Amino acid sequence: MATTAAQKEQIRDVILTHAHLDHTAGLPLFIDDLFVNLDEPVRVYATKEVIKILEENVFNWEIYPKFSELKNKHGAVMQFVQIENETDIFIKHLRIKPIKVNHEVHTVGFLISDDKSKIAITGDTAETDRFWEVVNGEKSPAAILVECAFPNELEDLAFASHHLTPSALQRELKKLKHTNCPVYVINMKPMYREQIVKQIENLKFENLEVLEVGKVYEW
Repeated sequence: MATTAAQKEQIRDVILTHAHLDHTAGLPLFIDDLFVNLDEPVRVYATKEVIKILEENVFNWEIYPKFSELKNKHGAVMQFVQIENETDIFIKHLRIKPIKVNHEVHTVGFLISDDKSKIAITGDTAETDRFWEVVNGEKSPAAILVECAFPNELEDLAFASHHLTPSALQRELKKLKHTNCPVYVINMKPMYREQIVKQIENLKFENLEVLEVGKVYEW
């Protein structure tokens, strides 16, 4: 769901799963738009591998300014915060645990909780094990968000790019011990959305549904 201008003005913490462009493309322009009015830096939380990629290939003065070296009248405008695999970080009222998943570059999913509920999100991934082990070790997660980027007909492409298809998702969900937990499908490639949705429905997997764009969910 797109942020409003007012919401955009409030954001000071950004957390990244990995460095691929579809997950980071908006970050340079986001900071650029806020640059003059920032009275505290935008904190970008990422693993050391992701920070290294961004500093070498995006915020490198050749592609875009190195915001971590720039200041406005209030001070620094961007700050990288390194996160570690399976080490909790705290942002506002949230506790967030990064969990390494299986993508073609260094990628993490997240276990996110507050004092009321807990959800897990894979981010981009192919078949993975540790994510499910961590989720299964938690008590009563409220929801799990799992990627499914390609339809079954593009299984070879999904395998090469380390993504899931509905068939692969079905195999992954057999690893989940919380059988009553709602599971939401995310990160579908837009041009294949209808095809993927039909294949997801054909799985007839209990508590599995596609996350609706624009809908607000409360867990």
